[in-house]
Amino acid sequence: MLPFLESLTVFRASLVVLAVSVLAIAGAFYFQYVLHLPPCPLCLIQRWPFYAAMPAALIAAVLSRPLQEPSRWSRLLLGAIALAFLAGAGVAAYHTGIEWKFWQGPESCSGTLTVANDASAFLQRLQTVQVVRCDEAAWRFAGLSLAGWNVLISFGLAVTAAWGSRSRW
Repeated sequence: MLPFLESLTVFRASLVVLAVSVLAIAGAFYFQYVLHLPPCPLCLIQRWPFYAAMPAALIAAVLSRPLQEPSRWSRLLLGAIALAFLAGAGVAAYHTGIEWKFWQGPESCSGTLTVANDASAFLQRLQTVQVVRCDEAAWRFAGLSLAGWNVLISFGLAVTAAWGSRSRW
């Protein structure tokens, strides 16, 4: 197996998940607030596993301090984190498919805008319209959008957390 995974303990896996989650959310905020690329509704959903993983990984790390047998709770937390990131990778893959036009996205952020017959209906419709579209990638690097990169990061964190949850002291 990979040398990184062989030396992975519950404590190390927790710290890796915590550090990468903090960096991923910091990166998302950088794109949102510094580069002025507002997230679409699916982008916001993809952040949920990272938000949940940060305190959970910190608790798992505290419960499994180095030179100590990891507790059952720290292993369970890492297992739950792995499942959360697996779900996050699925949402990111779905979003990536929408961006590549493999399938239609939710009507709320990738549907067509219908033209209203009168001004009051148009103004009412304008209040519910999402400005940021889910089917258009705002940024790409090496051919992958932010959602595409999130597939890789979330899947990598799912593997790290799962492997760490089954490691021995």
